[in-house]
Amino acid sequence: MSSPRLVRRAVHGVLLLDKALGASSNAALQRAKRLYRAEKAGHTGTLDPLATGLLPLCFGAATKFAQVSLDADKRYLATVKLGQTTTTGDAEGEMVRERSVSVSRSELEACCARFVGSIRQLPPMHSALKHEGKPLYDYARAGVEIERAPRSVTIHSIAVTAGEGDRWTLDVSCSKGTYIRTLAEDIGEALGCGGHLAALRRTGSGDLDIKHARTIESLEALSPVELDAALLPADALIADWPKVVLHAEDAGRFLAGVRRRLSLADAPNVRVYGPGAAFLGSAHVAGGELIAGRLLSPVEVGAAFPAPVAPSPRIEESESLPS
Repeated sequence: MSSPRLVRRAVHGVLLLDKALGASSNAALQRAKRLYRAEKAGHTGTLDPLATGLLPLCFGAATKFAQVSLDADKRYLATVKLGQTTTTGDAEGEMVRERSVSVSRSELEACCARFVGSIRQLPPMHSALKHEGKPLYDYARAGVEIERAPRSVTIHSIAVTAGEGDRWTLDVSCSKGTYIRTLAEDIGEALGCGGHLAALRRTGSGDLDIKHARTIESLEALSPVELDAALLPADALIADWPKVVLHAEDAGRFLAGVRRRLSLADAPNVRVYGPGAAFLGSAHVAGGELIAGRLLSPVEVGAAFPAPVAPSPRIEESESLPS
């Protein structure tokens, strides 16, 4: 007998998932999508199967703002094993060279300080970066080396939090696109002993923090009502942007993509709301005009924020809006 067909539903919001070791980001996404019976879902930045930690998942209307999280700075706890280099730069690869290690905490801290700021990284062959439509790791598994160009990334800070001898844990804050395994290898080479990434845990993405994330197992134990309550609202990924509130007439025109002339200072990114704190979408302000960016559909607005109130006759400007 065939299993009953899963009935999908419209779900809008952001789930902070604590991805488990060994699971791919897509597998974690699909498991959560089935759990919520969501029609539409996506993640906001791949975590390797050997990495754990924060994986924000977007459902429905929230997927329109996933790029914001993709572009956000990231934070990691990286465990570095010194003295051993591997074929992949992490614990999954075969060891290709072993050297003696004699590194003190102060020496490691001084070395890490040299990597803070804007640096150039050569993307590893064992990465999801694509060449002619195929990820580099496919070429690497076939024994093919592809020429790669160095990329500029920014390391905001590196703190040595624990460790001794040949195994240390680093707290790294960095820009998007940073390869932590490459950072681990480069630190090892700078110390003269080599090294690889033994373990990795993402602890933050922008303002989102691992302390608010849930494992898929804990979510599977919740009731449907509790599951929905575990979601952050659809605007969670842009919660630090200045806020603009429109009255009913301007809100309707804004959702239709019509520019609104308002007494607002220029701002590259704002989040826009209508009556009843209904989230309408994103915009920017230029020359006194509110110009729509990513908009929710009327159905999405009603589904995600269903509580109507009387229209407000005024436009509110967030105090955080740049002057």
